[in-house]
Amino acid sequence: MNSKTFTKTRLATSLSLVLGVGALAPAYAADDQAASKKEENVEVIAVTGIRGSLIKSMDTKRSSTGIVDAISAEDIGKFPDTNLAESLQRISGVSIDRVNGEGSKVSVRGFGPDFNLVTLNGRQMPVTTGSRSFDFANIASDLISGVEVNKTSQAKHATGGIGSTIDIQTLRPLTVGSQKATVNVAMVDDQSSETGSATPELSGLYSTKTDDGKFGVLIAASYQERESGNQQANVGTGWRSFAGTADDDWAGGTGAWGGVPQAGQVNRPGPDDIYSVPQTTIYKFEEQQRERTNGQLVLQYAPTDNLTASLDYTYMRNDIDTQYHDVSAWFTFVPSQNIWTDGPVSSPLLYSETYATPQDLSMGAGDYGVRNQSGSVGFNLDWQATDNLNLNFDAHKSSAEFKPNHALGSSNTLSMAGFVRTAAATDFTGDLPILAVAGGNSIQPSDMLVTGSTFSNARNKSEIDQYQLRGEYVFEDAGSIDFGISLTDVDNHSQSVNVQRNDWGGVGNAGDFDASLFPVETIHDKFKAHGGDFSIASGQSFEVLNKMFFWDFNKIRDRAEQLYTPAGYTGAGDCGTDFCPSTDYARDTDRYTMEESQALYVQYNYESEWAGRPYDVHVGVRYEKTDVTSTSAVASYDGANWIADTEIALVATGDREFQTQTGDYDYVLPNFNFNIEVMDDVMARFAYSETIGRPDYVSIQGGTVVGTLANRAGGSGSAGNPSLLPLESENIDLSLEWYYAPSSYASVGYFRKDTKNFISNTVVDSTIYSIPNPADGKKYREALAAVGPDAAAIRNWIFANYGSDPSVDVAGKTISGVAGEDELMIFKINTPSNGADSEVIDGWEFAVQHAFGETGFGVLANYTMVDSGRTYDNYLLVDQPALIGLSDTANLVVFYENYGFQARVAYNWRDEFLNSRGQDTGANPKYTEAYSQIDASVSYDIPQVEGLTLYLEALNITDEYTRVHGRAKEQVLSLVETGPRYSFGARYTF
Repeated sequence: MNSKTFTKTRLATSLSLVLGVGALAPAYAADDQAASKKEENVEVIAVTGIRGSLIKSMDTKRSSTGIVDAISAEDIGKFPDTNLAESLQRISGVSIDRVNGEGSKVSVRGFGPDFNLVTLNGRQMPVTTGSRSFDFANIASDLISGVEVNKTSQAKHATGGIGSTIDIQTLRPLTVGSQKATVNVAMVDDQSSETGSATPELSGLYSTKTDDGKFGVLIAASYQERESGNQQANVGTGWRSFAGTADDDWAGGTGAWGGVPQAGQVNRPGPDDIYSVPQTTIYKFEEQQRERTNGQLVLQYAPTDNLTASLDYTYMRNDIDTQYHDVSAWFTFVPSQNIWTDGPVSSPLLYSETYATPQDLSMGAGDYGVRNQSGSVGFNLDWQATDNLNLNFDAHKSSAEFKPNHALGSSNTLSMAGFVRTAAATDFTGDLPILAVAGGNSIQPSDMLVTGSTFSNARNKSEIDQYQLRGEYVFEDAGSIDFGISLTDVDNHSQSVNVQRNDWGGVGNAGDFDASLFPVETIHDKFKAHGGDFSIASGQSFEVLNKMFFWDFNKIRDRAEQLYTPAGYTGAGDCGTDFCPSTDYARDTDRYTMEESQALYVQYNYESEWAGRPYDVHVGVRYEKTDVTSTSAVASYDGANWIADTEIALVATGDREFQTQTGDYDYVLPNFNFNIEVMDDVMARFAYSETIGRPDYVSIQGGTVVGTLANRAGGSGSAGNPSLLPLESENIDLSLEWYYAPSSYASVGYFRKDTKNFISNTVVDSTIYSIPNPADGKKYREALAAVGPDAAAIRNWIFANYGSDPSVDVAGKTISGVAGEDELMIFKINTPSNGADSEVIDGWEFAVQHAFGETGFGVLANYTMVDSGRTYDNYLLVDQPALIGLSDTANLVVFYENYGFQARVAYNWRDEFLNSRGQDTGANPKYTEAYSQIDASVSYDIPQVEGLTLYLEALNITDEYTRVHGRAKEQVLSLVETGPRYSFGARYTF
C-alpha cells in the first residue's frame, strides 16, 4: 500500500471519501480505501456544489503535511471560476496580474510570478514569455479538478517556488469512478469591446472505464472565443528623472536633455529635490479577439492491483488578434513652463511646451496576431512493489511556442501625423492625464502624412524533457522514507526580426490619401476616469485635444506601399518592401539557452502521539545542480543617422555577432515540517526550509542587444548574464488552524523569508560599436550656440549651413555621424547582477471559512499582510534591489446554496505594489495602484432535468480600472479601462 504519515480525523476521512478527494490525489487512493474500512460505522452524507468544493479544499488543507491551500471543482467539469488565476486570488496571500481584464499571472506572499513554480500534475511546464511565470490565460478551467498552493517546501517538491509551488491537477479515469460526462455551453458578453458581440464557449468531458476497472479513458476539450477591448492613457517610454540642479541649458548649464530651466516655473524644484518630466501623452484604443482551445486525453491501465500505467496528452492553444488606434504628442524638451508639486520628489501638475516650428500630432494604428501553443505528453508508472515499498516513475516531454499568427507579423505599427502642433501641455492633477494640443482639434485628413513604421516577427520556443523517479518505503511502526531523483532539461530558443522605416519626419504630400479613410472619433467620452481641466493654470488658455482619426490601417498601408516604395527597390520584408514583416530570423536576434538540472532528495516521515495528541514530523534534504549554456547571435551596427528632432536611427552592418557564455550552481536545501493536533480539531504547524528561485530566462540569455532608435542623450540596450545565481531564501512558517465545524475553519499564520542574491540591473555606459553621434559633435555645438537647445532649430541650422557636407542630406532631412568629428554615442546597457545584501520579507495570513448552519449561507474571508525591510527609495536615481510585487491582499466571498440555487459574490483587493524597477527611460520605478474588483455568479439546477444547470456570471461588475504611476502619483504611466464581462450558460452532467 502507499501509506501517508498523517492520521486523519474520522470526520475528515469520511468527507474525503464522499467528495472524491482521491480523484484529486490518486497516490493516496489506497490509503483512503484502508481508512474507509476502519470507518465503516461512520454515517456518510454526500455534499456537493459550492459547499462540497469548500469541504474538499478544507480537507486538503487539514490533512496536508505542510501549509497548503487548495481550490477544488464543485463537481466534475465545474470549476468555480472561468479562469484559474481568478480562482486562485481567493486564497489568502495570493494576488494576480491581469491582462486585458483577465487573470494572467500569480504572486504569492509578495513574491512575483517568476518566484512561484507552477506544475501540471507535478510536472514543470514550459513558458515562452522569457519569464518563469506560467500564463493561466492559456488554460481553460473546465479541464481542471483542483489546484494546490504549497506555501511550505518539502524535499519532494521541485525547486523554484519561493513564494509557493502551485500544482494544477487534472482528472484520471480510474479514479473518477463509473462512466461520467459533462457538457458546457455559454455565451460571453464583454462590455469592454466597442465593436464585438457575444461570443461562444464550449467544453465537454467524458470518462469511462471497463467493468473490471482495469482500463480507463478520459477525453476533455474546451473552445472559447472572447471579443474584448480596452481604453488606455499612457506616458510612452516613461518619465525622465533628474536632480533638482539639472536644467536644459546645454550651452552653459548641466546640459541634461529633458531638464527644465530655472525660469518660467511655478514652485520649481529646489537643488535638494529630484523631479521628473514626461516623455509623451498617448491615448490608445484597442480591440482584441481571442480563441482558446484546450484538450486532454488520458489512458490508464491497471493490470494488477499493484500496478497502474498512465499515458496522457495535454494541448493548449491561445490565438490573439489585436487592432489598435492611438493619438499622441511627444514632448521635445524645448524650454517648458510648468507647475510643480512640493519636493523632495517633485512632479509637474501641468507640463507645457511651445514650439517655434510646428510639431507632429501623431496617430498610429496596428493590426497583428500571435499564437501561444503548447503540448505535453506524459507517462506515469505507479508500482506497489511490496507492502512496504512504492515506486513511481514519471516522464514527460513538453513544448510551448509563441509565434506570429498574422500576415503582418506578431507586432506592428504604422504611424501618420499632421504637423499642426504649435504647443502641447498635459494636466496631471486627475487620474486621467488630459492632453491639450494647440491646433489639434482643427486637424484635417489632408494634413496627414505617413511617417515611420515597424513590422516585427518574434518567436520563442521552450522544450522540457523531465524524468522523475519517486519512492516511498514504510517501516514497521517506525515511519517512512520518501526518496527520489529527477533530471530536467529546459531548452529555450528566442528569435526576432524587425523591419523598420524611420521616416518619422513624414513622406509624401498632404492629400495623398482619400479623406474617406479618416473617420473622426472623439476621445474623452470613451473614458470613465476623470482628469484635470487646466484650471490650475489661471489666466492661461489650453485647447484640450478631443479629436482623432480611426484611419483604416490596411488600406493606408496598401496605398503607402504603392506610393512610397521606389521603383526597383527591394525592401527588408518578405513582400519585397518595408511595409511588411520578415521571416528571415537569421539576420537579426537569435538566442539559445540550455538549462540542465539534476536533483535528488530523501525525506523521513514519522507520526506518533505526544501527551495523547497526534503529531507528524518530516525531515528532508534536497540537492540541486544546474548548468546553464547560452549562445546568442545579435545584430551589429556601424553608423547612426539623426532622422527627426528626437530620433537617431542606427545603421546595421548586416552581420551578426555570436557569443557563448556559461554558468553553474549547486545547492543543498534542508527542510523540516512539524504538525500536531494540539487539541481536538486544532492543528498547529511549524516549518523550516531553504529554497531557491532561479533567474528568469531573459536575464540568463547571453549577448548584448541595443535599441535601433536612440535620442540626443544616447542609446540604450540590455545584456544577459548566464552566471546569475538564484535567489536564496531561508523560510520559517507558523500556522494555527481551528476546524470547528464540518465545513468551517479559522486560521492564522506567520511567515518569514530571509533572502539574498536578489537580482538588480546595473546600468553601464558603453561605447559599443564605436558609433559617431551626429547630435554630439562640431556641427551640433555650433548650432546650439547659434539657436539654443530647440532640436528642430538646431537641425534646420545645420541643413542651412552645412548643406554641401557629405554627412548632411537636406532632401532626406538626415544628418549622419562622422568619425573623428563627432563624439562616440553612449549606450546605457542594462545588465542584471546579484546583489550582496540580504532582505527579510515577513507577514501574517488570516483566514476564515464559515457556513451558517443549514441556512445555505456562508462566507470566506482572508487578509494577508506582507512587509519587507527594503523598499524602493523614490529619492534615489539608481536601481535598487527592492522586491517586485510586494503588497497586502484581502478577499471576501459570500455565498448561498439551497434548493438547487447557488449564488456567490466575491470581493478582491490588492494594495499598491512596485511592479518594475525600470522604465524605458532607465532606473525609474513603476507602481501599480491599489485595485479592487467585485465578481458575482448565480446558478440554478433545473429540477425537471436531472444534471442540467443554468448559470450567469459577472466579472468586474463595478467597472474598475487599473492605474500605474512612477515616483509620485501624479506621474501616471498607464491607465487602462477594461469594463465588466458577463456570461450566460448551461451545464449538463450525466
